[in-house]
Amino acid sequence: MLDAATLRRDFPILQRRINGRPLVYLDNAATTQKPLAVLETARHYYEHLNANIHRGAHTLAREATEAYENARLTIARHLNAGHQDEVIFTSGCTDGINLVSIALARSGKIGRGDKVLISNLEHHSNIVPWQMLCEQTGAELRVIPCHDDGTLDQDAFGKLLEEAPKLVAFNWISNAFGTVNPVAEMTAKAKAAGALVLIDAAQAAPHLTIDVQALGCDFLAFSGHKVYAPTGTGALWGKREVLEALPPYRGGGEMIKEVTFAKTTYNDLPFKYEAGTPNIEGGLTLAAALDYVNGIGLDAIRAHEAKLIRAAAAALSELPGIRFFGPDDRAGALSFALEGVHHYDLGTLLDQMGVAVRTGHHCCQPLMARFGVTGTTRASFALYNTGEDVEALVQSVEKAAAMLR
Repeated sequence: MLDAATLRRDFPILQRRINGRPLVYLDNAATTQKPLAVLETARHYYEHLNANIHRGAHTLAREATEAYENARLTIARHLNAGHQDEVIFTSGCTDGINLVSIALARSGKIGRGDKVLISNLEHHSNIVPWQMLCEQTGAELRVIPCHDDGTLDQDAFGKLLEEAPKLVAFNWISNAFGTVNPVAEMTAKAKAAGALVLIDAAQAAPHLTIDVQALGCDFLAFSGHKVYAPTGTGALWGKREVLEALPPYRGGGEMIKEVTFAKTTYNDLPFKYEAGTPNIEGGLTLAAALDYVNGIGLDAIRAHEAKLIRAAAAALSELPGIRFFGPDDRAGALSFALEGVHHYDLGTLLDQMGVAVRTGHHCCQPLMARFGVTGTTRASFALYNTGEDVEALVQSVEKAAAMLR
């Protein structure tokens, strides 16, 4: 069983007080706090290894290169990738999705009249890049609808697959509602229909074990800052044969083998997609964060968070006029609204009581429109949250509701 009270000692920021009250941090779906293991990795890099990588012959360059490529190997193992060179360092999940979108648009593999399929549960980062691809290529965007309980309509999904989409992209866990999609089953159906499949695992990474070979997808992207690493870090995994068949999406140093004014020969994977000096510290700290969560165990983390979410939902359900969004079997996030109370006003008062939650549309405006709201209040949980955090949330919502109604 996970001991959150002890683990909290690994996160210095949790000692802060907000407006004279202990910080209750429940905005983890937006970004997680960073453990000492990650902070110390960043400091160690700058104090002992700081050098540019892959080119230098001196000691620091060799040591930094070795550390960076070991970090790539850590990520590959975490994802159960078949090859280390299938892991591309990115600045986050958004960057990874854009990489695939731009490369596909340039490849000519998607053209006028082709179908691109996404879902109603998507974050803007898994909507806008595909809209841009469709604008560039003449392809058409299709959307899997969702039921009133916030789960995807699998029958509608099956019918949309009859249109033979060239690409299907969906998230594993909804950042807005905490819906856990059956991604392995959806991937198998999409592959049977001849589509490439991309999974947005930004919200899955801190809660679930990821096995890309078992999933059977072609691409999977995630952000480091959702899984206890710094912002500006992340990775895209892609099947080697698929990545090799696509063109690079940015040009510059590192992604080349040879450059003349007449012609450039591109580098092998993964460097073909990593133009320029990378975020070296980011790669090392991302690996350190994954080592940290694996040391605790993702199954234990998921069970702990699920218990907290159930407790919060049960206690908040006693409030008059409360409306929950998403299915009962949520992961990571609990999204709700109070009748007669604006979500922004509620979030502002909660902050005055030291409770940090997220309010608004959560970068999911089409999903909010589907449910007839402008936004919700979202409490999202991490391994360091406790039963006391749940009590503070519930008490603060009760007090704020009484003040605002």
